[in-house]
Amino acid sequence: MVQKYQSPIRVYKQPFELVMEAYERRFPTCHLIPMFVDSEVLEETESEDGSIHQIQRRCKLDVDAPRLLKRIAGVDYVYFSQENTLNKRERTLHIESHNETFSNRVIIHELCSYSAHPENEDWTCFEQSASLDIKSFFGFESTVEKMAMKQYASSIKKGKEIIEFYLNQLEEEGISHVPRWTPSLDAPSSSSVTTKPVCATPKLLHLELPVTPAVSIPVSTDASDHEIATATNNDATQSDATSNDAASQPDNQTENQTGTPDDKLDADYIKRYLGDLTPLQESCLIRLRQWLQESHKGKTLTLTPSSPSSPPFQIPKDEHILRFLRARDFNMEKAREILCQSLTWRKQHQVDYLLETWTSPQVLSDYYTGGWHHHDKEGRPLYILRLGQMDTKGLVRALGEESLLRHVLSINEEGLRRCEENTKVFGRPISCWTCLVDLEGLNMRHLWRPGVKALLRIIEVVEANYPETLGRLLILRAPRVFPVLWTLVSPFIDENTRKKFLIYAGNDYQGPGGLLDYIDKEVIPDFLGGECMCEVPEGGLVPKSLYRTAEELENEDISLWTETIYQSASVFKGAPHEVVIEIIDASSVITWDFDVCKGDVVFHLYHSKRAPQTPRKDPLVGQHSSITTPGGNNVQLIDKSWTLGLDYSMVESPLICKEGESVQGSHVTRWPGFYILQWKFHTMPGSASTNLPRVDDVLASLQVSSHKCKVMYYTEVIGSEDFRGSMTSLESSHSGFSQLSHATSSSNHSQSSSMISR
Repeated sequence: MVQKYQSPIRVYKQPFELVMEAYERRFPTCHLIPMFVDSEVLEETESEDGSIHQIQRRCKLDVDAPRLLKRIAGVDYVYFSQENTLNKRERTLHIESHNETFSNRVIIHELCSYSAHPENEDWTCFEQSASLDIKSFFGFESTVEKMAMKQYASSIKKGKEIIEFYLNQLEEEGISHVPRWTPSLDAPSSSSVTTKPVCATPKLLHLELPVTPAVSIPVSTDASDHEIATATNNDATQSDATSNDAASQPDNQTENQTGTPDDKLDADYIKRYLGDLTPLQESCLIRLRQWLQESHKGKTLTLTPSSPSSPPFQIPKDEHILRFLRARDFNMEKAREILCQSLTWRKQHQVDYLLETWTSPQVLSDYYTGGWHHHDKEGRPLYILRLGQMDTKGLVRALGEESLLRHVLSINEEGLRRCEENTKVFGRPISCWTCLVDLEGLNMRHLWRPGVKALLRIIEVVEANYPETLGRLLILRAPRVFPVLWTLVSPFIDENTRKKFLIYAGNDYQGPGGLLDYIDKEVIPDFLGGECMCEVPEGGLVPKSLYRTAEELENEDISLWTETIYQSASVFKGAPHEVVIEIIDASSVITWDFDVCKGDVVFHLYHSKRAPQTPRKDPLVGQHSSITTPGGNNVQLIDKSWTLGLDYSMVESPLICKEGESVQGSHVTRWPGFYILQWKFHTMPGSASTNLPRVDDVLASLQVSSHKCKVMYYTEVIGSEDFRGSMTSLESSHSGFSQLSHATSSSNHSQSSSMISR
């Protein structure tokens, strides 16, 4: 397996030329890098005008490895080849390195880049990436991989410290300025390069290695600490950086927006807003963030969209991505899997709009004994739940499971918002909250089976979609019946979460190691012996007059299920899913937005003058889905007797969509009639030269269990007379929606646009 590393952008608050002067002081030897033994300059070239300087070196390293492993490998030292390119005109230094030793067994490739800060010419950016691929190593592949990653992480951490050491040394010597390179009036073009003889004194090469040029990183307006922020830093001016314009002008964004797909994280921002991460943890965050941005290009990235009727895709904030990584011990593949499932769930049920659209019923305001109450000693938001005073049976009978679940989800969404606010207020990263649960009054009526079922379901949803949001759970005044409840719910709680539980029986919370260790005396609620008035409702029994019948609750639950504008569908081999749209006026616009949740599908758009047959549904698939387990249906409309080209025609070229892709597209209709959107199971084509299946075909077939795919889709039709004015709500940065108005005004033919996000 290839191990990859991607650094954040690290910033030196000194000019590029001064940083280069410090960099040169590492040569020919550096006592801060004991593993570097020697280096040999193989070739040195310089352009005639002196603006471009290239050096190729061969570096000798004494790798810290067990002697036995070195003897088995038959080497004492490891050799690397490096090429440095210093462009004084552009103020960049690029370094590329690869291993020469064991190059047929191990492939190490590393890139580094120093460059002038795009927003502050007196600062310097550094970025680094690397890959490690161990193909074989005498049966010690796993050992070598772990050893290499450990040493690499250690060297990364030292890299900036070494440059800063020499910068301080320069300052002590009174050197605070190095003039920039300027071309002489009679100098030839920089494209002309001459080869110089090898330097008499070999120079030891810096083994941090290069990357892409630094992108636009906004500069904080706070001149007192010169804090650097990235495009995701909510306190700074945001900017976009695209592949065609690496230093675009800053663009002010709203505070709740994430960065653009091409922005990059700055190391100071990570420390300020996300906390102290190891280099490999930083790399996991950056790579997962990049994957999300790449796989959802063309989706609007705002976290507070204005119109729930046509919601954009929402890239989660860095803090939320980090929570999923922590929940899986920074295993990127596992974290990506659960994060994608959560994003699909949030999109399908419009969870991002919950705080704006959800209004708690009055019975919850009166009888739900929970609420936010100041913060703990670490600055975490504090939520208090008087579970012992809550009539769980009455709430379930009066509201049903879905309303209770929606209410708990709104609490979690509010918790995320409060964490962001406290991060700004306290000046340090706060990513989770503390929950205080008072169990006084808990008895056997709280073990009512439907109530426990609702509780377990809520725990399941919260665990899956809000990992690492609970910093500490304080359970106070636990009665004798508590072990019974704990036995029921603990298997559904993640092990890492259970470690955060502190349980106190009776009045133990008032003694040493109790509540005062975690909460300031001034905010301890009055019902726990404190002096702070707590606005959490006292609860009580829900009047039976508010109880709803089972039929009423079921109907309300169904309405909550169907609140989402997205629909789920299952696609089977030989059984596509089809949606029909009747068009009365030509030149209407059909738009679609769908995600491939499982398997690979082929998307088609057909037109027919005939109405398709009555939909027939696959009896094996459920008719609707719940908020916890999105299901799907399967509807087939095109009659088996229909002939393509006679009874119906294809108006869009087939579009192959891979698992995990998001697709947005549109079609300007040319004729009235019936348009059929079809998602069909995609079968990998076999090799033309042989009847034997290819390895790729076999692997692909194994990934799609039971020949079943799942899609989640949304369609909308906009009339020809008013679709221009609706483009604002539907516009996607790359989907082509914004081009429809111009396209249809210049042509009477069918226009379409589709975009896949990979």
